[in-house]
Amino acid sequence: MGCIRFGVLLIFCIGLMLPGCSEERDKAETTQQAPPPLPVEVVIASKDQIPIWLEFTGKTVATKRVEIRARVSGRLEQILFQEGDFVEEGETLFTLEKDQYEATLAQAKAQLQQNEATLSLARKDVERYEPLVAEELAPRATLEQYEAKVAELEAAIKANNATIREAELNLSYTDIVAPISGTIGRSLIDVGNIVGYGEPTLLTTIVNDNPMFAYFNPTERQFQLMRQYKSQDKMDARVTVREKADGLLKRESLRGQVGFTDNKVDQQTGTITMRAEVANHEHTMLEGTFVYVEVMVTDRPSFIMVQPSAIQEDQRSSFVYVVGEDNLAKRVDIEKGYENRHYAMITKGLEGGEKVIVSGLAKVSNGRNVQAVDVTATKGIRAQLAESGMLEKTE
Repeated sequence: MGCIRFGVLLIFCIGLMLPGCSEERDKAETTQQAPPPLPVEVVIASKDQIPIWLEFTGKTVATKRVEIRARVSGRLEQILFQEGDFVEEGETLFTLEKDQYEATLAQAKAQLQQNEATLSLARKDVERYEPLVAEELAPRATLEQYEAKVAELEAAIKANNATIREAELNLSYTDIVAPISGTIGRSLIDVGNIVGYGEPTLLTTIVNDNPMFAYFNPTERQFQLMRQYKSQDKMDARVTVREKADGLLKRESLRGQVGFTDNKVDQQTGTITMRAEVANHEHTMLEGTFVYVEVMVTDRPSFIMVQPSAIQEDQRSSFVYVVGEDNLAKRVDIEKGYENRHYAMITKGLEGGEKVIVSGLAKVSNGRNVQAVDVTATKGIRAQLAESGMLEKTE
């Protein structure tokens, strides 16, 4: 009987203890489920007057490209340049054998001397016969023959002088010089080869790449926007090529202006050909390089802009996460305007002053507790544009 009473009492006590244990377990589970604040970086969205750059892909073309060809025939004797070097206009690049052309020139000069001597004698004959014919002591026919001889020799001497000039010119062509300054390519002919027979032999090429052209093709709509909103007649341009150095991505930019716009739309692509002309003093950018061409359209309007990397997409809309006063992440649906690699215009959704999250987005969710660090001064749009040099024209 005593055992039964003890068992009932034990069950009663356990029943009293169970709710307390359940409450403690629930509190522990709740504590374990609440994650710590997620560290994130934020940028303050603000309406700012930032230059609007349109970005295109393009290709570089040298401003001048000259083919060096042999203008006379002969054996190639010397190559006087290093392939790939920069050569100056007038610098001798190749020499051909000169013997044949020197002999031709000497022969032409000798023929001239012979005709000049014969002409001198013929003129004296005319001078001697003129008074005799005047006094009817010699036949006029003989005088006319001497006068004809003088005229014939004078014509021959003119031909001799022309032959000499041609021979001198051909002799000068045996020294093949650079017609422009620029970077020279490889030699296409080796010393000892015969060149110049038939088609003029191509020996090498010279490229003048300073300034450098960069051609790009905006759509007709982009072209009309540029023409409507541009702040200056010749829009500033930056041409950038990507290179890898020591495993790191490095950018190199050349600066200039848009100097050419075609007068028609390509019917197949719907684009218009435009050309930027940029300084290439160090010859670091080569012809045929695929590049980014950035064109500064205007620096007058003000827009709210955010980093493209901060914008996310789903089936519903584009959106960003902002940090509220309660340090909770909040999704804000937005509408975008123009966008490039550096910024995206926000036309709807942000009013300015919001703390837009720009890092840790893979872990951010709506309502997530976050710990925000303001990096506007170092990673904001204006800071990034200043680092890339895009604010130099307006500040």
